[in-house]
Amino acid sequence: MATTIPSREDIVRKATELTPLLRKHASWAEENRRLHDESIEALADAGVFRLRRPKHFGGYEADTRTLAEVGAALGQGCGSTSWVASVYWIPTWMACQFPDEVQAEVFATPDTRICGTLSPSAMATPVDGGIVVNGRWGFISGAHHADWQEVISILVPPDGEPYPVMALVPMSDLLIVDDWDTSGLRGTGSVSTVAKDLFIPQERVLPLPVVLGGQTASKRNANTPIYRAPLLPVAAASSVGTIVGMAKGAMDAFLKRLPDRKITYTDYGSQREAPITHFQVAEATLKTDEAEFHATRLATLVDAKCEEGTEWKLAERARTRADLGVVVRLAKEAIDLLATGSGGSSIYSGIPMQRINRDIQAVHQHALMHPNTNLELYGRVLCGLEPNTLYI
Repeated sequence: MATTIPSREDIVRKATELTPLLRKHASWAEENRRLHDESIEALADAGVFRLRRPKHFGGYEADTRTLAEVGAALGQGCGSTSWVASVYWIPTWMACQFPDEVQAEVFATPDTRICGTLSPSAMATPVDGGIVVNGRWGFISGAHHADWQEVISILVPPDGEPYPVMALVPMSDLLIVDDWDTSGLRGTGSVSTVAKDLFIPQERVLPLPVVLGGQTASKRNANTPIYRAPLLPVAAASSVGTIVGMAKGAMDAFLKRLPDRKITYTDYGSQREAPITHFQVAEATLKTDEAEFHATRLATLVDAKCEEGTEWKLAERARTRADLGVVVRLAKEAIDLLATGSGGSSIYSGIPMQRINRDIQAVHQHALMHPNTNLELYGRVLCGLEPNTLYI
């Protein structure tokens, strides 16, 4: 039976309807350093885990504009929940680059959840029929609720230079190390995983540069638009909505407390009456609007290039990283304005603003999202220099 594909509007509406539930469990997720099971079940029921799954496996093959809007809706409710959803979208897309028989195994489970990282922090040795991997990966968001992990390791062949490879591994083959004790994004459960003398069959191994460059080993997905792109633009477009949503969630939290808050040690009986508040709300709103512009521009470019099937220019690829960095910077600035105006009482753990503020600080430190790093890369390319990274 053919899968009924809901419209973007329907998918976003279902995600938006989860806001009360996600906010209800946000404190629990932070305290327990992982998402609540009920939140995971709700995301599955809303179709969030089917967005990048191939249609022939019951997925929606949604474009990245849809991902950006769904991510924003989820992020407005809970930044950690949206972060995990976006992390699952990226390795799911990467899994669709593997041979079709591998995909059949991976997507045999309804609502398959795949976590992963782009950091090559393990070593691999070639053996008959595959590779043997030893190593550890950190920042594995959503590992507690994942079925598979996409792992990156450095393969050392008998002859030639070492090079990075990507592989798919069942979570049951890995050891989870519960080391996620952080100041921000605590609810993401971004623990470490470990492989010890782990054999991975050759069909579940791909050279990482092949995937970074937008090449696929899949015959069924070879002509599907959403799978025809370099990895980093896809990853950027998959992540950007979460950050916009966090800024919108901060505004919701600020406005909810606004009418009943005084400005201590002043004559203002309500913070809403103070001109400084008017400036803060207006500036934070405009910064969030600007962030949303860059998020939409990023996703629109990725979708257009996928549909056209045209080769990506280096400057276009670098601009996707720059757009992502600018979204992070603007969202952080907007949230900082609102946090600054939230008063001393906002430091209590039961007030959402302090959690949102710490979450955006954590996002800002991400190596692929940091505004300075991404702007430097874009400017370098615009100045006619080669990029100093494979991650473009």
